[in-house]
Amino acid sequence: MVDTTAVKLPHVLIVGGGFAGLAAARALSRAPVRITLIDRANHHTFQPLLYQVATAGLAPSDITVPIRWRLRSQRNVTVLMAEVREVRPREREVLLDDGATVAYDYLIVATGARHAYFGHDDWEAYAPGLKSIDDALSMRQRFLVAFERAERTLNPDKRRALLTFVIVGAGPTGVELAGSIPDIAKRAFVRDFRNIDTRTTRVILVEAGPRILSTFPLDLSAAAQRDLEKLGVEVRLGTPVTNIDADSVTIGAERVPTHTVFWAAGNVASPLGKMLNAETDRAGRVHVAADCSVSAHPEIFVVGDLCTITRADGRPVPAVAPTANQTGAHAARVIRAELAGNPRPAFAYFHKGDLATIGRHKAVAAFGRVHVSGYFTWFLWLFVHLMYLVGFRNRATVLIQWAYAYVTYQRGVRLIFDRNRLTQTGDRR
Repeated sequence: MVDTTAVKLPHVLIVGGGFAGLAAARALSRAPVRITLIDRANHHTFQPLLYQVATAGLAPSDITVPIRWRLRSQRNVTVLMAEVREVRPREREVLLDDGATVAYDYLIVATGARHAYFGHDDWEAYAPGLKSIDDALSMRQRFLVAFERAERTLNPDKRRALLTFVIVGAGPTGVELAGSIPDIAKRAFVRDFRNIDTRTTRVILVEAGPRILSTFPLDLSAAAQRDLEKLGVEVRLGTPVTNIDADSVTIGAERVPTHTVFWAAGNVASPLGKMLNAETDRAGRVHVAADCSVSAHPEIFVVGDLCTITRADGRPVPAVAPTANQTGAHAARVIRAELAGNPRPAFAYFHKGDLATIGRHKAVAAFGRVHVSGYFTWFLWLFVHLMYLVGFRNRATVLIQWAYAYVTYQRGVRLIFDRNRLTQTGDRR
C-alpha cells in the first residue's frame, strides 16, 4: 500500500499525465487537497506533433517534458511512475503493476485511447499507429529503413513496393502524415541516394468514408484533398482496407505491394474505462454525467479521450487536445466546488476551432463560420502549435528546427538506431 494518509486532506488521484491529467493537476494547485498523479511514462507528450517525430522532422525530446519538471513548483502533487492495472470503485483504490494499491477520495481517470484495428489486431504488426513516442519512433524507423532497403535492392518491383507508402485513415493525423512524405521524398532526400530516385515515391491515403477530414466543413475537406493531390498523394475514398500483410495492403479488391503502412483510422479507449461500472460506447469511451463524473460513482471523473460527453446541441464533444484540457480542468473545478459546499457545475465545451496542415504552405482552419486555407493558415497552424508546446526550451528548439527545414528542406533527425533490423531485411533480391 502506498501511504497517502500522512496529511488529513482529501486525496485526489489522477491517472494519466497527458493533456487532461496535467490540466486537472494544475487546476487544483491552490485547492485544499493532496494530489497523486500516476503515469506509466515519466513524460508528457505533445501528441499533435507526433507525426513530425515519425517523419524525422523533430526529436522526441522536442515535444516531451518530464511530468515531475512540469509540476515541480506545485507542492501538493506527488508524481509516481507506475501503471494502473485495476480500478476498484467499491474500495476507492487502484491496483498498480507492482501489486501496490493507492486509495483515493476523488479519482480522475485520464488514460486516453489507443489505435483500433476493427477486429484485425494482427494488422498492428504491419501498420503501426501513432499515439505515443514509442509509436512515433517505430514509424520513423520503418519510414527511413524503407529508403535504405530500396537503395540496396536490384529488383525493380521490390523497389517500387519499398517506395510506396500507404496511410490508412484520413483524419488530421493521416492527412498530416500523407502531406509530409512527398515533401521529404521529393526535396530532402532527392540528392542523398545514388541508386534510387526518391521523387518516384508513391503515397496513398485511404479513407473508408466519403471524404477526408470528416469533422471539418465540406469546403475545407475538398480544399485539403486538392492540396494533397497537388503534392502527388493518391487519395482513395469510400473503399476500406480489407487486408494488410508484410508485403502488401489490399484496398477493396486491389492489392497494392508495399512494405510500409501507417495506421490512422480509429481509436479504442483505455481498458480502465470498463472497470468503472459505467456505460461505454462501442470504442470503450465512458458516458459521463454533465459534470464529467461517473453516474454510479460521483467521486470518479473520466476526462479526455476516455470520456464521451455531448454538447448542448446534442453533438458529441470532439476527441481533441482542447477537449482534454477543458474536461481535465472541469473535473478539478467540480472538486473545488464540492469541497467549498457549492453545487457541482455542468461542463460547457468551448470550441476553439479546427486546424490541420497538409504540407509546406498548406493548411486548413475552421473557426465557426470562418473557413480559411492556404499560406496564412499554415503560419497560423505553426504559431498555435508552438504556443501550446510545454516549456520555453521546446518552443525554442522546435522553432529552430522548423526554420531550418523551411530554408533547407532538410529533416534534422534522420537516425536509424536498430542496424539489425536493416541488415535482416535489406537483402538485394
